[in-house]
Amino acid sequence: MFEVEEWLHSRIGLNFRSGLGRIQQAVDLLGNPEQSYPIIHVTGTNGKGSTIAFMKELFMRHGKKVATFTSPHIVSINDRICINGQPIADADFIRLAEQVREMEKTLVQTHDQLSFFELLTLIAFLYFKEQEVDLVLLEVGIGGLLDTTNVVTGEIAVITSIGLDHQETLGDSLEAIAEQKAGIFKAGKKAVIAQLPPEARIVCQEKAESLAVDLYQADKDFSMLNGDFSSSLANLSQLKIGLEGAYQQENAALALQAFLLFMREGKEVVDEQAVRQALAKTHWAGRLERIRPQIYLDGAHNLPALTRLVEFIKEKEQGGYRPQILFGALKRKDYQGMLCYLTENLPQVELKVTGFDYQGSLEETDVTGHDIVPSYREFISNFEERADTQDLLFVTGSLYFISEVRSHLLAHEQIN
Repeated sequence: MFEVEEWLHSRIGLNFRSGLGRIQQAVDLLGNPEQSYPIIHVTGTNGKGSTIAFMKELFMRHGKKVATFTSPHIVSINDRICINGQPIADADFIRLAEQVREMEKTLVQTHDQLSFFELLTLIAFLYFKEQEVDLVLLEVGIGGLLDTTNVVTGEIAVITSIGLDHQETLGDSLEAIAEQKAGIFKAGKKAVIAQLPPEARIVCQEKAESLAVDLYQADKDFSMLNGDFSSSLANLSQLKIGLEGAYQQENAALALQAFLLFMREGKEVVDEQAVRQALAKTHWAGRLERIRPQIYLDGAHNLPALTRLVEFIKEKEQGGYRPQILFGALKRKDYQGMLCYLTENLPQVELKVTGFDYQGSLEETDVTGHDIVPSYREFISNFEERADTQDLLFVTGSLYFISEVRSHLLAHEQIN
């Protein structure tokens, strides 16, 4: 497995966003495995992973064999490619990677080498075909229109949110970003969108109209308020949501609407009890994850995600809790902007900044005006020793940081 990972990592940053011609030729050479199963294609600035997690539970509890392709991974690269929540085995990963490597020998006669994300996408497509899955929940890498995954024709396209992120790639206005996200809409198919900013919503509406896409909009065609879901497809009251944070109701509503549309299309029966259990039991690693009674992990790696985290921390403050924040990020991200946002919006909350083992993480010399923690491991250990029932620690920033902390906490748990 190590050799395959080395090969994949050698392609990071290669041929990034250079169009879909190369990946299209690659899937053609592999016999178009992506045409073997129905796909729900999911994009959005934030909320993609949570929405997919809700859908996975909904479909699994209705007896479906559900494949998921998500990124980035929190524990191992295998986690990106799962069936019913089980990551692809090393042996399958290696075998299918070899198949892709062989195909690439033909591909490079007319195209450049494949990138890291393209290689992973192709391995996933092959695996899902081989395993004869019932459907695939496919997460976009970045954007939509020019994303590697957009060689597929999804039965349903889902947009979870639109905010400013990856502007260098997607454009620096909400309209430009919405154009990229709505690029996954496919002619004559369906699309489900969250409550978006007006300028982004208009772009999606116009795109749907031009492609004769049936568009379902949050708070117009379906809604969820205080656990009550309402839609022309179903009305369900007093639903319990397994993921914390008020905004997760929005993600659950999107997931439920897409699920109901898919089931209606196949004329399949929906079991209300299974729906209730699915939403209540949904779990998503590293996204407002309560990994210990008083420790939350949240990969709020951009400003829109941070806004949601701040809302949640304020709720906890109002409930009488004493939150603290431990922040770790990569130098290449707008960490100063994120730190400013946290201090401005949570002036009473103690904020610490730390480095971690990943190359390119923040160092003491990068940060001024904030308390630096030399070792996050020691800090967390001390917090747990001192904390009483009202103390909460929010570990946030880069998903690479969250992944590292999560592994540390779980390993420490096993040792003890």
